[in-house]
Amino acid sequence: MIGWRARLGFLVPPGNPTVEAEMIELAPPGVSVHFHRMVARGNPGALDGQVERNRMMAENLDGSVEMLALVKPDVIVIAHTATSYYLGRDREAELLRRLAAESGTRVVTAFGSVAAALNRLGVRRIALGAPYARDVMLQGKAHLEAHGFEVVKFDNLAGVTNIYDETAERAYRLARSVDAAEVEAVFLTGTGMPTLSVLDMLEHDLGKPVISSASAMMWHGLRLAGVRQPVAGYGRLLTLD
Repeated sequence: MIGWRARLGFLVPPGNPTVEAEMIELAPPGVSVHFHRMVARGNPGALDGQVERNRMMAENLDGSVEMLALVKPDVIVIAHTATSYYLGRDREAELLRRLAAESGTRVVTAFGSVAAALNRLGVRRIALGAPYARDVMLQGKAHLEAHGFEVVKFDNLAGVTNIYDETAERAYRLARSVDAAEVEAVFLTGTGMPTLSVLDMLEHDLGKPVISSASAMMWHGLRLAGVRQPVAGYGRLLTLD
């Protein structure tokens, strides 16, 4: 049987080429990963119109969850961190309750996975790096603070024309640029910017935990599905229960 150990479902933004590749790379033996696209119009990945596309994705989740739930995943992850930033804490929580009730499947967000990961790491003072438009990054900062984290330093990646054209090498430089002595962990937000290949080297170079939306989604999804096998080579988070 496919997914005899666990099945994880991911709702992916239209145009995002990164989530499938990174989740497939991280999945342990016996864990299957399944995908469905979210709904939004406009130029995928462009900073212009990002807020409007975020709104469309948040407002059209019901049908996407319904379709993905047909594969009977143990958990569905909304693989778009900025959906949570658009909604805010209370609307995000209410949306997840409704989607779970309608689909009969546990539904979590990329951001919820990040918050769980930061709590598991025992950190409160973080640095935030984002490939977003600045207003969306500031929504992310506010959302982190609403969940009790102190954003010590933050910045958006310079020179972005399309998030989906970004590279792990640029993600590495972004993480280095937002780090500071008082920072306990670095968080690279966004599921469209590749990050997996640089997380472990960043932890060696910075001497502290570094997580991304991608590493947090897989860690949280596995743990919610009862899979506790460490996944080495992508930062310390994925080696923790």
